[in-house]
Formats: sequence, C-alpha cells, structure tokens
Amino acid sequence: MTSGPGRTATPGVPATPGATAGSAPPTLAPDPGGLAPVFAHGPRNKGKIVALTFDADMTADEGGRAAAGEHFDNPALISTLRALKVPATVFMTGRWAEQYPDQARSIGRDPLFELANHSYSHYAFTGDCYGLPTLSGDRVRADVERAATAFRTAGVAHPVPYFRFPGGCYDDRARRAVGGLGLTAVQWDVISGDAFATDADAVVRQVLDGVRPGSVVVMHCTRSAAPTTERVVRAVVPELRAQGYRFLKVSEMIAAARVGS
Repeated sequence: MTSGPGRTATPGVPATPGATAGSAPPTLAPDPGGLAPVFAHGPRNKGKIVALTFDADMTADEGGRAAAGEHFDNPALISTLRALKVPATVFMTGRWAEQYPDQARSIGRDPLFELANHSYSHYAFTGDCYGLPTLSGDRVRADVERAATAFRTAGVAHPVPYFRFPGGCYDDRARRAVGGLGLTAVQWDVISGDAFATDADAVVRQVLDGVRPGSVVVMHCTRSAAPTTERVVRAVVPELRAQGYRFLKVSEMIAAARVGS
C-alpha cells in the first residue's frame, strides 16, 4: 500500500445510497503532483481479513465476439458469491456494462458488492502491457469518464471511487490522469492465476498459498477468459473461513487500513 490516509471528494461519483458525507467510501489522499494513490493490500496486523476482487473485462472491440456467442460475463460466479454471502468488489469495464446492463445494474445495486471503474475499453494505459492495445496519453481520462457514463446508462448510480488499471499497468502519467478524477487506484498482492486457467485446483492452491492478513486477491468475472473462477471461489471461501478469515470489500479494507494510522 502506498500513500497516506485521507478522504477526497470524487467529482461525478455519487456516494452510496443513503450515505452521509461521513459514510462515503473512503479514499486515500493523492500523492505529490496529483498522482492517484495506489492501494495494494490492507493492514497485516488487524486480524485475518481478505478482500476478493473480480475484474469484469471486455475490450472496446470485442462486441463482435460477444454477438457470436462468446461469454464475457459469469452469472454463476455472482450467484455463488451471493449464496456464500461473500462481499466482493467488482472492477468493471464500461464495455462490459454496455454488453450486460442488467447484470451490471444487479451487481451495482446489491449491497453485498461494490462496483468500481476498470476503464471503458480495457486498453492499456502504458506501453507493453500484456499485448493490450495502448491508449494515447490524451485519451486516458476520457476513457475512464466514458466508463462512468456507461455505468450510469446501465442504471448503476453509485459506483465506488476506485479504479483498477487495465492489466495492472500504470506509470506516473496514468496515475496523474486517474488522480485528477479523485480516484484511488486499487491493485492487489495476490494474483489468483485464474486468467485463462483450466486447472481450478492449481488456482485454488495459488490463492490459498498467497493469502495473508490484509490481502487483496485479483480474479476475473469473465467466463471466456477465466472459466474456472466460480469453482475456485467455491473451494477457496470455505477454506479461508475455516482458517479464520473474514471477507471485506475494498472500501472496508481501506477503512481498516486508516483506523489508527
């Protein structure tokens, strides 16, 4: 985790329904030069807490593949999280919200979850980022804002003020663009390995071996690119609970990091 604690107003991002100013989702203070702060994990010394996060990825140019029947959503995963009563944070691209507006609205309105911005296009904000197409510098902020518009159009009125960089790739230019929108960037300290995985057991082992108190785990909510994730969650959740872990949303993890800091 980087940056000191603080709360910033987030232009264009409403507070949670019924929330007062004091109960709005916590953010971190910008770094010098207006760079977005980067949150990678919560406190290590405040008990066994862990945050599961899921990237709902879909690039701007994958509409044809979706029309041909490729599934970029994963309703079984969301149903399993609900059945297991596991709070989670979903980082969603605007293109995903456009393709699945009913699901985006359902996730965004369910108090078990919180929905955050993962860009509109899922194009990289830096060069050389896992082969993703790269946005030019002047298009980065517009891409993030376009995602917020897609959420509103889908009926998601209250996304939380967090952002995940496509591919997890960022530099100071990208951080400055996101920081100008009042967003806290959220990374992770546990890579699940579910992307393109076919061996659910291997992903389960990787998650369980990596989790420590305060961990933020990255997984995916995209059947075509992460077909094992729902099975992984069904195995990981009861095991972590048996080890004494409590599941938090990212907002709760950031709040835990701020207490006593």
